[in-house]
Amino acid sequence: MEIRNIGIIMNGVTGRMGTNQHLVRSILAIREQGGIKVSDDLILMPVPTLTGRSENKLRALAEKYGVENYTTDIDSALAKPDNHIFFDASSTLLRAKFVEKAVKAGKAVYCEKPTAVETKEAVRLAQLCRDAGIKNGVVQDKLWLPGLRKFQMIKDEGFFGDILSVRGEFGYWVFEGDKYDRPAQRPSWNYRKEDGGGIIIDMLCHWRYVIDNLFGKVKSVSCLGATHIPTRYDEEGKSYKATADDSAYATFELDNGVVAHFNSSWNVRVRRDDLLTMQVDGTKGSAIVGLRKCWVQSAAATPKPIWNPDIDQPIKFFEGWQEVPDTQVYENAFKIQWEMFIRHVALDEPYEYDLMEGAKGVQLAEAGLQSWEQRKWVELEKLS
Repeated sequence: MEIRNIGIIMNGVTGRMGTNQHLVRSILAIREQGGIKVSDDLILMPVPTLTGRSENKLRALAEKYGVENYTTDIDSALAKPDNHIFFDASSTLLRAKFVEKAVKAGKAVYCEKPTAVETKEAVRLAQLCRDAGIKNGVVQDKLWLPGLRKFQMIKDEGFFGDILSVRGEFGYWVFEGDKYDRPAQRPSWNYRKEDGGGIIIDMLCHWRYVIDNLFGKVKSVSCLGATHIPTRYDEEGKSYKATADDSAYATFELDNGVVAHFNSSWNVRVRRDDLLTMQVDGTKGSAIVGLRKCWVQSAAATPKPIWNPDIDQPIKFFEGWQEVPDTQVYENAFKIQWEMFIRHVALDEPYEYDLMEGAKGVQLAEAGLQSWEQRKWVELEKLS
């Protein structure tokens, strides 16, 4: 049995998402399971090296999780031939310089989204990797969430007939940070445009790959953004002006005629099944798709409401839906994509979620911002 080590530079994973999803629940989880078993003769074993700006944070993270290698000298990590992949989860505004270094060093590149804040820059980074012949990928984790996988399964079986529309509701209330017992759940840079923040650049990148892969290719967008809460408080308790949008109300026209609408907000109190739900309506049936659950209602099971606001609603609408059962144990969505990318790098297996796919997300976000500013529909040019 050959155990082939795959060195992975993990840059900027000291934040909550980088630590929990990428380091602990993905790379360390793969190591704990004994690596990625390719065959009876080969196992791929990821070997992480943590990089970042703060040696104290890196040391604390490495000691807590038993990671042997860490350094603030990213150039030295890139120079080591046994490091094969460079992963970046740092600030969006810093991503380009790190990608450029990794490409120059001949490393495969894997990035969190958004890959940039402007389409031109995102496309440039994608093309940079292509021209250098570097394998590259972008995180598109929601595609492997159990709820979305269940939806795809019943869609493939023809449950919906012709899909007509999609209605997405995403978000929750992020505390402003001014109460000692209610700290903000998200970092303060998320609400500063000058630091790459804003819910449009964040979430429309997600909605692009979700819509493109599940419902149809996005053709055009109409988007209204808002900064509903103008003042927030940073990690030190100091007030600051929120210069980035914290809510977005976007409608997407797809090339197959489907209409999708997604509300995204950090200023909404949740009364729905999950932090993200999508209602998908088709001629033969509908679905409510959450992060882990999926409920369906067929045409035959659809009730016949009659409008009468003078009496309490006699139909118990929630009772008319059937939950799609789990058919397997669902792995962490980030971990699944990590395994796919590692196999792509080590074995040259096909992989379609490259930086150009990431650029499409940036393109939709930039078009959303343009739509908001100009108060009009914006058509998307084809990226390939």
